[in-house]
Amino acid sequence: MAVKIKTQFGNIDISNEVIATVVGGAATEIFGIVGMASKNQIKDNLNEILKRDNYSKGVVVRQEDTEVAVDVYIIVGYGTKISEVCRNVQDKVKYNLESMLGVTANSVNVFVQGVRVIEE
Repeated sequence: MAVKIKTQFGNIDISNEVIATVVGGAATEIFGIVGMASKNQIKDNLNEILKRDNYSKGVVVRQEDTEVAVDVYIIVGYGTKISEVCRNVQDKVKYNLESMLGVTANSVNVFVQGVRVIEE
């Protein structure tokens, strides 16, 4: 399924994989994020951190009228304030979606799937 945007010049279809890549890239840039996690860890048999080409397994995109709702599944670093990291993820994801794709995010839901010790 793709997000459909209607403009005065025609229609724009943005695939969910593109949105997932933008969302995953924005989320992994935040301090305190170890990486993205799979939304179905048991089903996908993935207990590791997702790489850049698998961000779509850790992001769920739903279209609601002209806006989208995004669910982001992340793994945070041990010792970071989880609420602050999640708030930063929400702000960065909303900003990147609006600036890069012209898509307004109605809601950005962040699900913390695990905590990992960051090795220095």
